[in-house]
Amino acid sequence: MILGLVILCIEGYDLFILGAVGPSLLAHPDWDVTKSTLGLLGSLTALGMPLGSIAAGWAGDLYGRRLPMVAGLAWLSLWMLLSAVAGNLEFFAATRFATGIGLGALIPLVTAYVSESVPPARRSLQVGTALTGVAIGGLITGILGRALLPAWDFHTLFLFGVLPLVLVPLVWKLVPAGVQEHPAEADRSAESAVSANRLVQLMTPQHRRATLLFWAATFTGLVLVYGAGSWLPTLMVNAGYDLSSSLEFSITFNIGAIVGTLIASMIADRGFIKAATVTSFVLAAAAMIVLSTPQPRPVLLLASAVAGLGALGTQNLINIFVARYYPAHLRGTGLGFSLGVGRLGAIVGPSYLAAATVLITSPKAGFYAFVIPALLGALMTGLFKSPRRANTPEEDVAKAEQPLAG
Repeated sequence: MILGLVILCIEGYDLFILGAVGPSLLAHPDWDVTKSTLGLLGSLTALGMPLGSIAAGWAGDLYGRRLPMVAGLAWLSLWMLLSAVAGNLEFFAATRFATGIGLGALIPLVTAYVSESVPPARRSLQVGTALTGVAIGGLITGILGRALLPAWDFHTLFLFGVLPLVLVPLVWKLVPAGVQEHPAEADRSAESAVSANRLVQLMTPQHRRATLLFWAATFTGLVLVYGAGSWLPTLMVNAGYDLSSSLEFSITFNIGAIVGTLIASMIADRGFIKAATVTSFVLAAAAMIVLSTPQPRPVLLLASAVAGLGALGTQNLINIFVARYYPAHLRGTGLGFSLGVGRLGAIVGPSYLAAATVLITSPKAGFYAFVIPALLGALMTGLFKSPRRANTPEEDVAKAEQPLAG
């Protein structure tokens, strides 16, 4: 769990860095960056993520979690270094696309690895704790951005993205080479492994409805995550706050995602993961409406924290949902395709927000643009039906100890 947390801290740092340096990019004297350009950079980053997610999820189920995880960390370090030395906008954009491939690979691998390494009765909490690393990484980005920008060149922040190389030998030593299965799940997994084609298995009558709903919910969740990651600081600047204030909102956004994920994960372990996920989507919509209005500063900070739960925290819950639903031999592929197909939302999100702010002159437009995907995500999650499959012995014990859980 701790190893997964650290790896995803790096993921979160690299994910939110574009939002932190967005105002500096807009003010760059030579690159002629506009709001539309900033949205395009966010979409280019997201464009590489489906490739990384699908490939890593499939490779993780086929070859084990260790090798693709090491490859993803090394790849991420290389392209963050190249972003740090980029001398023109075109090369910088290319490095962001390549970085996106590495970003897409890590979440399905880490989620599957942690899910298989912890007791099933507490799986949601421990996977959720690891997934808070994304928000912690975003928090670090916001703190560094507030401390260093605009006094320092924004390239400096990308140099910290080389740190994943330090983790490579540790991952090689600690992560098992193959796919781990709990003994009770191993027999069930073997019985269901009828087809060697894992995508075909995701689309069997047993899993098809859940698979499609997971893809749709992930799409809307990632519109929120990547739209907020790329645009929240800039939206706050447009609403009349200075750069330091906008980064404070970004910091509280990530704090809300961390605390909210932990609380929601504990609720999920008691059998209410669907209700927790729907509620989080609705809270995202409500928070964005509040952020668009002139409220006292404490209220706006609280709304930013709730938005963090509703965006990044909700996506964490969806990932936990997927990891709990699929058997071990399909877990990596299920996560990879859910995030891979859902990454279309990550591609659409920044450009969608950019279009809303360009086409509608009101400073509230960007905030209201978040409400639609949040409500659609709540609807998709509400349509999900619980899987009809046997519990593991550990889950049966947990259920017996908590007779009102579901």
